[in-house]
Amino acid sequence: MITFLLCLALLVAAYFTYGRCLERVCDIDGHNPVPSATHYDGVDYIPMPRWRIFLIQLLNIAGLGPIFGALLGAAYGPVAFLWITLGGIFIGAMHDFVAGVISLKNAGQSLPEIVGKYMGREARLFMRVAALLLMVLVGTVFMSQPAELIAADISWPALETPMSSSMSWEVFVILMLILAYYVLATLMPINEIIGRIYPLFGLAVLVMAAGIFLVLLTNTDRYVIPELTSLRNCISDAGRFPIMPMLFTTIACGAISGFHATQSPMMARCMTSETQSRFVFYGAMITESIIALVWAAIAMAFWGGTDGLNAAIAEYGGSAARMIDVISTETLGSYIAPFVLVGVIACAISSGDTAFRSARLIVADMLDIPQTGLAKRVLVSLPLFLAGLLLIFALPFLAIWSYFAWMNQTLAAITLWCITLYLSGHGKPVAIGMIPAVFMTYVCSTYVFVSPMMYGMGAELSAYILGGIVTLAISALAVVRMYRNRTQ
Repeated sequence: MITFLLCLALLVAAYFTYGRCLERVCDIDGHNPVPSATHYDGVDYIPMPRWRIFLIQLLNIAGLGPIFGALLGAAYGPVAFLWITLGGIFIGAMHDFVAGVISLKNAGQSLPEIVGKYMGREARLFMRVAALLLMVLVGTVFMSQPAELIAADISWPALETPMSSSMSWEVFVILMLILAYYVLATLMPINEIIGRIYPLFGLAVLVMAAGIFLVLLTNTDRYVIPELTSLRNCISDAGRFPIMPMLFTTIACGAISGFHATQSPMMARCMTSETQSRFVFYGAMITESIIALVWAAIAMAFWGGTDGLNAAIAEYGGSAARMIDVISTETLGSYIAPFVLVGVIACAISSGDTAFRSARLIVADMLDIPQTGLAKRVLVSLPLFLAGLLLIFALPFLAIWSYFAWMNQTLAAITLWCITLYLSGHGKPVAIGMIPAVFMTYVCSTYVFVSPMMYGMGAELSAYILGGIVTLAISALAVVRMYRNRTQ
């Protein structure tokens, strides 16, 4: 409990300390014009209250990440607390804050256009492709999983259908309903659907975490949270899943996630002052880290430690959704647990629809297509939804998730390099961005060689050496780019 409470206190304190430090670094000025005023269009550029923007941002970036990822990542042991806390403060929240501020100061431009401005044309092209692919992958993952969760909790009549064995007709029906909602949420003005229901779902996420937190505080005899006494890897198959880099991709959204930087421009287009940045961007990420910390703690405590948690993961076939259902039912009671499941489903769906909306904005910015007309929004969005459906029927969920996990953190590493170049170009301390950028580049590079989903070399020295070589090469290119920008 001491480790858990200390990490919680550090996260809260960071908002008032490091968050304020970043405000000064980024020259936050409430007198500067904001995109919602200079580019108002009644669709994407619409001013909204600060509290509403915060809850929308929280739900956009959270999804299932700080719940599913934290539960599975807790299998590595209390070292997960360390990653969530330090990663959330110095990497994730900094990443979200500075990336969001850069977009805010650049008319709410989407991530690929921002990267292109500070890293060059080649980087812009790569990010356009990578960000679009990531958005479609996120939308696909968060379309299929809620459909399966909803279908599993409803009694359906037995019907003979021509559906393939890989997908039941029940899941297909729910899938089409979710898709229909995604289409509406992507095409409608942001204040019509997202602006109205997301704050409610955001509150649901906070209530879920608060409920579990109270259980941990009031049932210390029953739920004992392990203390951090070493950096030992507690996962059952430590040889195939070493802490570096597997922990840092398993727990992504609770510490650092490239997906967040694709979502921030949507909120940058709705803010009414630069002074809202710390609350909206840094604050939402710190809140997400707290949520991840709570779920990681209950995951270890509920099953009596990491050994029990690893056994449970094996028993439930790695299904975090089923494990959360079991935890919620026993800790919160059978009457409250269904609301937790509804909250989990809402988290998934809300990240999926904003992923497709973000993809629409990326394409619109890339092709310079105004989004005030409905026909043009449909023209941009239709291919994206078709691509998502194709992925659902063409690839199994685990394959889609594996690609998403690596690409998500790769996007984060690129964004961190963009932040570093931005800081360098404005005469700011580059270490704020460069140290996290080098670290995440090494995580992504070694993942390629270590992960059983890719080359699968495991924790061999050669895998880490290859990852180091790639990291060194990328870092050298970034330093050259910084030097060129300063001399131009």
